[in-house]
Amino acid sequence: MGYKVVVCGATGNVGREMLNILAERQFPVDEITVLASRRSLGTEVSFGDKTLKTKDLETFDFTGWDIAFFAIGGEATKKYAPIAAKAGCVVIDNSSLYRYDPDVPLVVPEVNPEAVDGYAKKNIIANPNCSTAQMVVALKPLHDRARIKRVVVSTYQSVSGSGKDAMDELWDQTKGMFVPGQEKEPKVYPKQIAFNVIPHIDVFMEDGSTKEEWKMVVETKKIVDKSIKVTATCVRVPVFVGHAESINIEFEDFLDEDEAREILRAAPGILVVDKREPGGYVTPVECVGDFATFVSRIRQDPTIDNGLNLWCVSDNLRKGAALNAVQIAETLAARQLKKA
Repeated sequence: MGYKVVVCGATGNVGREMLNILAERQFPVDEITVLASRRSLGTEVSFGDKTLKTKDLETFDFTGWDIAFFAIGGEATKKYAPIAAKAGCVVIDNSSLYRYDPDVPLVVPEVNPEAVDGYAKKNIIANPNCSTAQMVVALKPLHDRARIKRVVVSTYQSVSGSGKDAMDELWDQTKGMFVPGQEKEPKVYPKQIAFNVIPHIDVFMEDGSTKEEWKMVVETKKIVDKSIKVTATCVRVPVFVGHAESINIEFEDFLDEDEAREILRAAPGILVVDKREPGGYVTPVECVGDFATFVSRIRQDPTIDNGLNLWCVSDNLRKGAALNAVQIAETLAARQLKKA
């Protein structure tokens, strides 16, 4: 027996990736349907060796379906997720809408799989922000060993985190730099993204931080430990896919870099590539299409007591979004929705 699965937003970057990963990981699907807005109605998407046509999200009846993956943005999710949940279908939501709801579990399966058990309060499980997801995978095993007090993180986030239009803007602006008459002014971003970096992701808040930075703070506390102090600077860079992070960690207890390296090597979801030589680290280009969160540049921070630095890279469309959502479904199936 398999599960009846719905993918909402199947024509977007994350929705398509969800379908790819469901097929790659051979999630036990008995029946699958793909939903989109009316303007994308009938668009064909791939699921393994099958081709599926999208149906209308607005008129779809979720009754009798087991799991619905939502990758449609906050406003549409606000309307349709409660409908699906009320019909008895467990919603795994990729938007930020439910992440901070105390009655909705926020889950990274390598970190807090037991949180899935709280899904029944609203029949909804939240997928974390892409930049948070890869970071907490690296933090959790180290926290278990030496207790993290404070994290200072600077992100280098790819344009795919803003969607297809942002990827097109980077492509068009890059071409326009070399072809007279094809110059492209910024539309998705407030400044040129080609050959540039932009220290601004999401909206600004009253304290001067951006909402992306705030998300990393609040989500890390909810997923790992509320006592951890986090400060973040989130930066958009001219990379198509793959987020990178420079992470400085202060622990309560001393943790030697060699032991940290071994802990991370043994941790689920992590691949350590850390050779102190040219190319002995992973970059965003190399992580694309991979399931793992890669950790490199592990080293002691001599400026503070009990400090470590590390470099963390992951495919944001996978671990940062679609892969984590599918892993949540796998965890849910193993712990709660067991079938013969």
